[in-house]
Parts: sequence; C-alpha cells; structure tokens
Amino acid sequence: MNGISVWSISLVAVFALVMVGLYGLLIMRNLIKIVVSLQVFAKGTILVMVVAGGMQGQLAVGSSLAVTVIVADTVVTVIALALAIQVRRYCGTLDSRAISSLKR
Repeated sequence: MNGISVWSISLVAVFALVMVGLYGLLIMRNLIKIVVSLQVFAKGTILVMVVAGGMQGQLAVGSSLAVTVIVADTVVTVIALALAIQVRRYCGTLDSRAISSLKR
C-alpha cells in the first residue's frame, strides 16, 4: 500500500472516532446523550492506546492499559447514568441548559 501501514490507517480511524466523541460532548445538551458521547470518546482513547502499543511493538502494554481504562470507564458511566436518573426525577428534564439555571 505504498508505504502506508495498517497501524497508520488504524490511527487515523481511531482519531476520527475520538473527534466524533469530542464533538458530541461539546454539542449535546441531553445528559444521556452526553454520557453516550463520553463513551464514544473513551472507547476512542482506549483504541489509541492499543494502536500506539501495536505501533511500538508492545501490544501487550497497550492492551493491559486498555483493560484498566475500561474498568474505570464502566464505573464512571454507571455513576453518570444514576445521576442522570436522579436529575430527571428532581428536575423533570435531562436538558443541561435547564438544569444549569438551578444554580444557587
């Protein structure tokens, strides 16, 4: 493929995934959609670690870091969704603009 490695193509694709997640974090106002965008962003960064490890010939290091991040990311997601449920019960909405008007 004219000097372009599979790892380089993977890195570009993963970078695009990270950018999609970041775009979602910046644009979305619904709390559930924000959590989903955070998940897309986190999965992209996990794949960056795996691809970077593979590019350096140390795929095991990248994979072990990815597993650690997946565990921490799962805990953060569960807590974020639980908080979103409580916000919906208390405020009646999941819109972050409406919730930010409740500051005291």
